[in-house]
Amino acid sequence: MGEVVGAGLLSHVPTIMLPERTRLELNEGKEISLVPALRRLRAEKFETLDYDTVIVLDSHWFTTVEFVVTSHDLRAGLFTAEELPRGMCRIPYEWRGDRELAEAIGARAESNGTWITPLDDPYLPLYYPSINLWSYLGKGLDKQWLSMSVCQTGDTDDFLRVGRAIGEAIEAVDRKVIIIATGSLSHTFYPLKELRKHEASDPSHIISQKARDMDHERLGWFFEGRHDLVLDTMDDFLTVRPEGKFAHYLMMAAALGERDFAAPGVQYGDYENSIGTSQVHVWFDRPETGWTRKGAAA
Repeated sequence: MGEVVGAGLLSHVPTIMLPERTRLELNEGKEISLVPALRRLRAEKFETLDYDTVIVLDSHWFTTVEFVVTSHDLRAGLFTAEELPRGMCRIPYEWRGDRELAEAIGARAESNGTWITPLDDPYLPLYYPSINLWSYLGKGLDKQWLSMSVCQTGDTDDFLRVGRAIGEAIEAVDRKVIIIATGSLSHTFYPLKELRKHEASDPSHIISQKARDMDHERLGWFFEGRHDLVLDTMDDFLTVRPEGKFAHYLMMAAALGERDFAAPGVQYGDYENSIGTSQVHVWFDRPETGWTRKGAAA
């Protein structure tokens, strides 16, 4: 039986891919904490845990009529971001996929009342959250990586249904897995004419006090393992526009037990700004007794 060995709610903010000199120029001469935090995560988790596959729940990959999970045997090439081609340009990547796990996820869509398609089209686009985090956490480690889309017509219930399918598939397939839910909490940019005044990482630049307050409330719940409270208050949280409707977190939470998901989070680095949006890394270790999922053994 497969299992999840760890999970993270991780930032993929484009700033992490800029040269150090440029990062310092944008941040009043200081390094953004997200970069050393990713290096620490790699050393403490991705280089030490026993796992086969990483699943990236990619909040920048929007599909419309279904969720899609990559089922390629291999993905390799050079990547330039359509959104920020100047800062993320011709980044080399190469990783093995996990076709069996991707197909197992797809096979559990109907029983969970949703639509998931495994796809191995060699021309399928990539998006920078997957590339950025693989560059820090996966490069050189020879692990299998999958990416999964967010269906932009979905809502909270749809994301939970997909997470349940992911959890069931991992249990059914003999794999040890790390789940990365990648995206921010509150996520509103400043207008173009203003945003260059708000490039520093200090959280005072995050778009509003309401956004900061709601982010910190949820961070506190993460640290206490009160994921049930995060789920129960999603309608409120949506008023500060979490990235991708917070689908990345919701899919992860449902895969790990939904309201029974009680693993406390550990913050890596600081809670930071990126031109109005919130950025933070939070890691969840596997409980000693295992994850608790309805209908599943611990």
